[in-house]
Amino acid sequence: MSVPTLKQAPVNQYSRILGLGAFRPDIIVTNEDVCQWIDSSDEWIRQRTGIVTRHRAAADVSVIDMAEGAAREAMEKAGIDASELGAVIVSTVTHPYATPSAAASLADRIGATPAPAFDISAACAGYCYGIAQGDALVRSGAAKYVLVVGAEKLSDVIDNRERTISFLLGDGAGAVVIGPSDTPGISPSVWGSDGSKWDAIGMTRSLLDVRDLGMAARQSDSTGDMALLEDAQELYPTLRQDGQTVFRWAVWEMAKMAQQALEEAGIQAEDLVAFIPHQANMRIIDEMVKKLKLPETVTVARDIADAGNTSAASIPLATHRLLQENPELSGGLALQIGFGAGLVFGAQVIVLP
Repeated sequence: MSVPTLKQAPVNQYSRILGLGAFRPDIIVTNEDVCQWIDSSDEWIRQRTGIVTRHRAAADVSVIDMAEGAAREAMEKAGIDASELGAVIVSTVTHPYATPSAAASLADRIGATPAPAFDISAACAGYCYGIAQGDALVRSGAAKYVLVVGAEKLSDVIDNRERTISFLLGDGAGAVVIGPSDTPGISPSVWGSDGSKWDAIGMTRSLLDVRDLGMAARQSDSTGDMALLEDAQELYPTLRQDGQTVFRWAVWEMAKMAQQALEEAGIQAEDLVAFIPHQANMRIIDEMVKKLKLPETVTVARDIADAGNTSAASIPLATHRLLQENPELSGGLALQIGFGAGLVFGAQVIVLP
């Protein structure tokens, strides 16, 4: 029995980033502000993290609002309309709804319906995961243009009194449009995970814990158990991390992954014009630069000083600022690498838009 041949989508050999956008919230939180909540100092925070300020969104500004702002700029820079998008991908861990996705809401907001839309939950590696997905969709012919967004409102999931991670974090969104190219614009991605360190970065409690505490608190209305009522007032899960474990893993293992990404791209460090790592900590960035032996000709993104750690948004935000301050880098090669909770990582070399 003969089997009919299935029709195949036209294949694009290469893809590239066509446009880049960013959204930075208006509220600036200084180290002095942070020190109202934790026992620390501006000097200690600068020395340990390199952070001077961080942007945080107002209560009425959502993940979708920030994603929309970044997406509209990216589409304008790419010169395409939302109706031309073949897919919308949002990398986030702070969309407040388990379902529906942030991407579906964003697609509707910008007029991309009925483009397929989905979220990626890969924390600080989420944007690089999104680039890998967008690149594959364009090259396979499944989509001509793909919108990839990294958007986080981390201020919604922190306890300002907690000192392992809360003072590091900021809010924001960055977005790119990926489309077909006559020449390679995105290298093969190096990405993966190490679930053995699953608990190095995470939440203080699960939603199941919230459910159980909530049920106990409701029972306490009749029993008068004030301890349970006080627990119920702090039900909301917030972020925390094992800083030393994360630091060691990022410095030693992620430098290896970054080097592997260069090898997959078929280039040397001296071929780069820029290095854009996840903006986790200035000390991590400095150590990675040393281990990769990057020449002084390579511009290193250090957006963390003003923006803090914005998780999935950090690489596109840092890229946006890098090109604003150094427009001559446009068209050059940049190595980007994201890494974070999971633990997960992703890296690729791109041609800067």
